[in-house]
Amino acid sequence: MSTAKYTRKELEVHNHRNNAVIIIDNVVYDVSEFLDDHPGGVEVLLDNAGKDASQCFHEVGHSEIALEWRQKFVIGEVVDEDKWEVVSRESAALEPAEPLTLGGVVSVWGPPVVLALLAVLFYAYLFP
Repeated sequence: MSTAKYTRKELEVHNHRNNAVIIIDNVVYDVSEFLDDHPGGVEVLLDNAGKDASQCFHEVGHSEIALEWRQKFVIGEVVDEDKWEVVSRESAALEPAEPLTLGGVVSVWGPPVVLALLAVLFYAYLFP
């Protein structure tokens, strides 16, 4: 059985309640029947209908069950010429964090430490 292929241009018109299609990682999903059942609400699906929703989908962080369940909505994939690079969830999560700097530590811990010292001094002044 061959998989249906769609261009991104073809899918742009599938952006309303009765005909909502989204693209996630170059796979095309017809979510028209799922709109009212979507735990995140109808709006998020309609906002992404007719478009690539990969980034939005991965930013939310779906459960493994949701990842498996979405397979029942697959209707095809994007044609090879229109495919975008797929960023795996693991590599996105492993991006290096910003290095810890003295300025960062002072900006985060400075105000609470100063307020704590002022509170101690004020307490010592009032209750010798």
